[in-house]
Amino acid sequence: MSNVVLKNLYKSYDGKKNIIDGVNLEIKDKEFIVLVGSSGCGKSTLLRLISGLEDITSGEILIDDKIVNNVHPKDRDIAFVFQSYALYPHMTVYENIAFGLKMRKFKKEDIATKVQEAAKALNLEELLDRKPKQLSGGQRQRVALGRAIVRNPKVFLMDEPLSNLDANLRVQMRSEIKRLHKKLQTTFVYVTHDQTEALTMGDRIVVLDKGIIQQVGTPDEIYNKPNNKFVAGFIGQMNFIETVVFDNKFKLNELEVELPEYLKGKFDNGASLTIGIRAEKMNAGELELQVSIDIQEMTGSERNIYFKINNSNCCAKIPIQEFETGNYLIRFTKNDLYFFDKNTQKTLAE
Repeated sequence: MSNVVLKNLYKSYDGKKNIIDGVNLEIKDKEFIVLVGSSGCGKSTLLRLISGLEDITSGEILIDDKIVNNVHPKDRDIAFVFQSYALYPHMTVYENIAFGLKMRKFKKEDIATKVQEAAKALNLEELLDRKPKQLSGGQRQRVALGRAIVRNPKVFLMDEPLSNLDANLRVQMRSEIKRLHKKLQTTFVYVTHDQTEALTMGDRIVVLDKGIIQQVGTPDEIYNKPNNKFVAGFIGQMNFIETVVFDNKFKLNELEVELPEYLKGKFDNGASLTIGIRAEKMNAGELELQVSIDIQEMTGSERNIYFKINNSNCCAKIPIQEFETGNYLIRFTKNDLYFFDKNTQKTLAE
């Protein structure tokens, strides 16, 4: 078993504001879980608390059902892959991968076997005699992964390992890390600010904001059933439109739309309401709204158009086609709309 459990976890510096504010989370054995959030939300701090590189203020951390609050990082049986690769520049690829095993007094023949196995898994066999300065960014990242693999840890911790790579290489490395997880059958805890990485890599996603977990769920749950406005806006491209309720209806520009049945009778006339609709959901449906295009962008596979609804800035992703800059008829369905409480920011759902 290599589960990780966080119980009522707090972290503050000098008794000031909590960086981690009451986190409770159970990471299952062999699960690939992704911690995602904007810069400063506490995701990297949470990873460092699990690893033991930072001390917790209060709460408990359990690895393999054992409390590790006071266990030294080297004794927690975890491997940490850093954003900066953290390779020794004077050592060869072989020596970098073998370093941890050497420190643990493994036999030379055992080290050689483990390094060769890791090199084969990561396509590094022909690079073992090179120094880090002779490697590309993707190769360096694979060496950092190799150094972690040979230890055969209970848990892999990865702190934005792909952020220094170019876009194409990130896509390639995402696939490699997923294949690695499938092969190793070990628990992975992965930190990123990139929503695409979160959606494509994680068995479950943990969305953090200001040290507080906003939602935990599968990629499908996070994307299609966000708990609140923050999650809806952070994952995917959601348009938020401010409107006012009247007679169980609301207006989007000149278009009048009825509230769904589960919300009828719950708002006084004149009550404020926030509507959400994803950019890719504005090109098909029974509801039609003429908008005036401010800006358009070609992205190759689709076209982004920008316009205003109720003075709120909106974007729609539409198929590639020729049309006059100016007016455009967007189409959507009532089922594509999200509703958020103006005060609590929570999603209003059945």
